[in-house]
Amino acid sequence: MLLFEDELHLFQKHSTQMAALDYLVSVASDVFIPSNDGNMAKVVEGHRRFMGFHRTIQLDRKKLVELIDLFEDQELSWNEFCTAVKELHEGRMSQPTRRKVIAGQPKEEDYFYANPYECLGPARKRREKLKHTET
Repeated sequence: MLLFEDELHLFQKHSTQMAALDYLVSVASDVFIPSNDGNMAKVVEGHRRFMGFHRTIQLDRKKLVELIDLFEDQELSWNEFCTAVKELHEGRMSQPTRRKVIAGQPKEEDYFYANPYECLGPARKRREKLKHTET
């Protein structure tokens, strides 16, 4: 538990503070699995990539639901289900990708927030330079 009930009570009537708390916990967590494709989830994904590729799993919701149905219908054992889920999401964990350029159309800025590919190289170089000057 991150907060006790009496500590959390201070935030409950302040939705923006609750959202800020949610953001901070999401950015700092070991693993982040967004439950939707909203703006907050995209910004958290981008922040986590920018800060060093913290594990963020992008669910393939449609295929995951199909696997859950197969498991519930007992067509897959628990071990088969686990293996299938891991294989399904193997290539969907935090990898930044170069944004596509389509002539005559702007790049999708919403996509940029989740995948700030253009910023990752310069930011990494700055962080490494800071590490060397601190030692």
